Amino acid sequence: MSNFGFMNLRVVNPYAIAFREARSAVGASSVLKKAQEYQELREAIVDCALVVGTTTLRNRQRQQPLYRLEEGVGRIRRKLSSERVALLFGSEKVGLSNEDLSRCQWLMHIPTREMHPSMNLGQAVAVCLYEMIRSGKLPRRTAETKSASTGQLERVTDLLHEALQASGYLGVAPSATSVSKIRRLVRRLNVDAADSELLLGMLRQILWKIRSQE
Repeated sequence: MSNFGFMNLRVVNPYAIAFREARSAVGASSVLKKAQEYQELREAIVDCALVVGTTTLRNRQRQQPLYRLEEGVGRIRRKLSSERVALLFGSEKVGLSNEDLSRCQWLMHIPTREMHPSMNLGQAVAVCLYEMIRSGKLPRRTAETKSASTGQLERVTDLLHEALQASGYLGVAPSATSVSKIRRLVRRLNVDAADSELLLGMLRQILWKIRSQE
């Protein structure tokens, strides 16, 4: 990260001993020192307007758009001029879970040999970050964030899920797959911050109406 000028590291539920005893390369200690630690992914990305997951999707069905590295990086760079973006990497052993992927607007992959798609985590991070800066310095944010943040989208997801349960559309105990589908749907809407507040108001009113008739 320090090699390529990326200083904002956020880690989710890391292996405590390894993380606390980690030693960085010369000149990069500030990245580890300032790293923010979270217990859940939703907390780590709450202020991000765009969340991009990295994956090979090996043996899993694709549920979101998947872009090659070079195209994905172009999309991220354009977004960085006005939004905060999270680039999400999973563990080296199992990658990102299906629930993790459901929190992403879209996915990105490094083109690798079909018979050997998995990469060492550190190498995958280095390749992605190099591609990010290869065409020049990263754009600086020049405007206030207009898109809904991940935190706002998650509130819409939670309230929509609650309304669907109250209406009988979902069962009393919906499956994790159903919840992930709702989350992906909300992210595909691509709403801005103002619209997310409007949606929240609508859903609160719908919930109040349903419950007042019970």
